[in-house]
Amino acid sequence: MGIDLGDVVVKHPTELAALRGKRVAFDAWNILYQFLSNIRQPDGTPLKDRRGRTTSHLAGCLYRTANLVEAGVKPVFVFDGEPHPLKRETLAARSLRREQAEQELEEARAAGDDEKAYSKAQQTSKLTSDMAEQAKALLRALGVPVVEAPRDGEAEAAHLCATGRVDAVCSQDFDSLLFGAPVLLRNLTLSGRRKLPGKQVWVEVRPEEVRLDESLDAADLTREQLVDAALLVGTDFNPGIKGIGPKKALALVRKHGALDALLARLEADPSSAASAVERALLEQRDAVADREEIRRIFLEAPHAADADLAAGKPDEAAVRRIMVEEHDFSRERVDGALKRFQAAQDAGKQQSLFDFGA
Repeated sequence: MGIDLGDVVVKHPTELAALRGKRVAFDAWNILYQFLSNIRQPDGTPLKDRRGRTTSHLAGCLYRTANLVEAGVKPVFVFDGEPHPLKRETLAARSLRREQAEQELEEARAAGDDEKAYSKAQQTSKLTSDMAEQAKALLRALGVPVVEAPRDGEAEAAHLCATGRVDAVCSQDFDSLLFGAPVLLRNLTLSGRRKLPGKQVWVEVRPEEVRLDESLDAADLTREQLVDAALLVGTDFNPGIKGIGPKKALALVRKHGALDALLARLEADPSSAASAVERALLEQRDAVADREEIRRIFLEAPHAADADLAAGKPDEAAVRRIMVEEHDFSRERVDGALKRFQAAQDAGKQQSLFDFGA
């Protein structure tokens, strides 16, 4: 999901210890999809309660968020609002890919191909509005701030970071940079050994930090030009130009200064399309016809009213009701996670006392 800027941005390794005391805004839908995709039984089946309801997202919200707060991170979960109309095609395409993955999953299971079945099972992950509401209820019960964005959660998280209300945005997608997030963190909830899809290869996944200003300087681009490059590659709001990847898109924008200038020249004189990428753009220019609106989506996104980002005290009874009584989680494991939340809160209070005394 989102544009792949992995070969363009400047990435630095980091670790949870370096984020102690930092407030981090998490793109909630992105992170919940991670939980649904990766928290599964050995056969690829997601965690479920006795009534057959998927609970992988709840497990991630409790146990992996406990890891974060135990490390001193102050999480804020930002949820998507109503999707922009231009995103409907992307959402429909994702639904189609899930349907195809479900069919391939059944075929893999019938053939006894466990590895492929697990991979396809991950691709069938679907985050419903009910799941999102369950996650919000659990996070609030844990005392974790929840923010509801008017549109894209990434846009709201980026705004919180740009205005200094949080220190960084956490998402696997690079789109947060297009929305103006000064600092992007990746792999915070994925670190550890991970198997590459379709290969018997395991890699060590570690948290990494990307700074927008540093990456723009290295690419010799403005943020507006980065958005123009994204338009060429394709975003959640337009399909992009076939045959143009991130590096070619950046080279085009860097050379011509702006997408509009390049298009104006090509449309005025089609014979001036000297390269394959310029000819592709001329032939497929309808793919960037909504560029002005998409620029506004990234550069002028609407924002929510000031939200309360202060962490609260966990409501242990509410957490137990959600996890143990409603969804059949182990009381012992849930209580263990709650102790970690409480210990983190106590440590924060102790640190505040030391700060005050200083």
